[in-house]
Amino acid sequence: MEASRRSAVKPVIVLKPSKRVPLVEDTTGKASDALPLPLYLTNAVFFTLFFSVVYFLLSRWREKIRASIPLHAVTFAEIVAVFALVASLIYLLGFFGIDFVQSLVTRPSGDVWSGEDDEEGNEVLLREEDARTVPCGQALDCSVPSLPHMVRNVTAQRLFDEKPVRVTTEEDARKVSCGQAVDCSLRSLPPRPPIVTSQKLFHEKTVIVTTEEDEEIIKSVVAGTLPSYSLESKLGDCKRAAAIRREALQRLTGRSLSGLPLDGFDYESILGQCCEMPVGYVQIPVGIAGPLLLNGREYSVPMATTEGCLVASTNRGCKAIHLSGGATSILLKDGMTRAPVVRFSTAKRAAELKFYLEDPENFDTLAVVFNRSSRFGRLQSIKCAIAGKNLYLRFTCSTGDAMGMNMVSKGVQNVLDFLQTDFPDMDVIGISGWITEIYGFVLDEGNFCSDKKPAAVNWIEGRGKSVVCEAIIEGDVVRKVLKTSVESLVELNMLKNLTGSAMAGALGGFNAHASNIVTAIYIATGQDPAQNVESSHCITMMEAVNDGKDLHISVTMPSVEVGTVGGGTQLASQSACLNLLGVKGASKEVAGANSRMLATIVAGAVLAGELSLMSALAAGQLVKSHMKYNRSSKDMSNLSS
Repeated sequence: MEASRRSAVKPVIVLKPSKRVPLVEDTTGKASDALPLPLYLTNAVFFTLFFSVVYFLLSRWREKIRASIPLHAVTFAEIVAVFALVASLIYLLGFFGIDFVQSLVTRPSGDVWSGEDDEEGNEVLLREEDARTVPCGQALDCSVPSLPHMVRNVTAQRLFDEKPVRVTTEEDARKVSCGQAVDCSLRSLPPRPPIVTSQKLFHEKTVIVTTEEDEEIIKSVVAGTLPSYSLESKLGDCKRAAAIRREALQRLTGRSLSGLPLDGFDYESILGQCCEMPVGYVQIPVGIAGPLLLNGREYSVPMATTEGCLVASTNRGCKAIHLSGGATSILLKDGMTRAPVVRFSTAKRAAELKFYLEDPENFDTLAVVFNRSSRFGRLQSIKCAIAGKNLYLRFTCSTGDAMGMNMVSKGVQNVLDFLQTDFPDMDVIGISGWITEIYGFVLDEGNFCSDKKPAAVNWIEGRGKSVVCEAIIEGDVVRKVLKTSVESLVELNMLKNLTGSAMAGALGGFNAHASNIVTAIYIATGQDPAQNVESSHCITMMEAVNDGKDLHISVTMPSVEVGTVGGGTQLASQSACLNLLGVKGASKEVAGANSRMLATIVAGAVLAGELSLMSALAAGQLVKSHMKYNRSSKDMSNLSS
């Protein structure tokens, strides 16, 4: 093991020091440069001097102010005090690491490390050292000083380009001190090496992140002269921009990102649409639940999650559904919504617009104006709500295989432009999804959609896809696979999902854990994870059928918001998960067929998850299973550090 580790470390060619510099200096009892006293006594003297002088000067200046004496009229004692203040301040700043102040007072000795200008002197010194009769490695001092615990930057060896190379481990320090990494030959000097940033991914090899040119860019980002967000446009290389931004962030914060991977991701695919200013990507494991037998077809459901037992529990529910003949999922409605708010000078004018928009005779005209925005977007309805002289307009339209919020926003913009002709006194205050300025007002969010927020309007009217999914689970399957009884499940569902949620004042939360399954599938398939808020609206119903022998279970989800094109669905990993379900991209047969099928699959997976979790609760298995499968016995502290 030790031999393989040594062979993996490349030798570092360093310039010869003209005198030895220890890795860690022992400053105990050493005299300081300022006074012929031990260092701790010198520090105490300057600390005392600094605070004493500050107190003296403040007291004197306060007396002068009270006596109306000009501050510039100083005595000899005050002059001495000012000089003492400046001297003590310079010493303290220099001692505690303010490099630029320290460099103004004392220049570092030029004979400690030789640069390129002293190349002749170094060669003479090298010839004298090579005259020794012992091998190169034996002539060096191999003693290893004690290193403090978790010291990362032990020493900074000067290379030919005057850039520091960090020795990060005790083993590396030992190799340098023992001459294993020193090339003592007189061959020609190698070209300047690139600047290496040590990025360890657990036990992976060191990754070379930056070059000399990148180093200058990193310094500009750290100094604030180059905005981090402009790296992609200036460099034309998204991965290089991410690497530079990452290194600049580490230097600014002093925190390591070694556990966050950088390689293995297509940063071009997220430019301008998925994520800004990337520095890496988060790894989330993807598990498979299934096969889920739904509408006569089998689906392997991908779930991206870090919660133990979730995939296993959903998989057990899929097994119970499969053994009972499968589940049936029905799409009830498909329409994405947007809701601008407009304001009038009086409530009467707001009511007039409401009547105009809700008049069936005007709908066709408005639909033609709306549908100009897209070949897939088709206006379905407009519902209005008045609050004083403010009118909230909730547009609903089909969006094909896209989730469709931007598509609806374009159509709404067209309608507002059209209405402005007949209602010139209408002030447009907000429209969901657009951040633009029109008619002197900022278009933002009407909040009557309602997007990414729990709202009764979504629970009642629906948003996106409204789906219901049902299955009849045979009594034998309930007992043998789910380890419980039909009667126990029906009673628990009534007490927990219905009565318990009502007692809590739940809004759309009449279920056990629908959001668990929804979020896991959303992350795996490139949906917007924040939309799990309304997409998880679900009511779970259970009742005994066939003379109490079997269980009828159903989930009703009025606002499942999914798409198979646009956004994160086109990323490689998410696209692969969509392909696994057979719903990748836009449907070539019927517009919107893939997104509607994905919504039914989500409902079917929620049905399986609800069935399994409720069974575990009824049988008293929940805590036991989580203690067994959701508790890691591996010590992750070393990996995380």
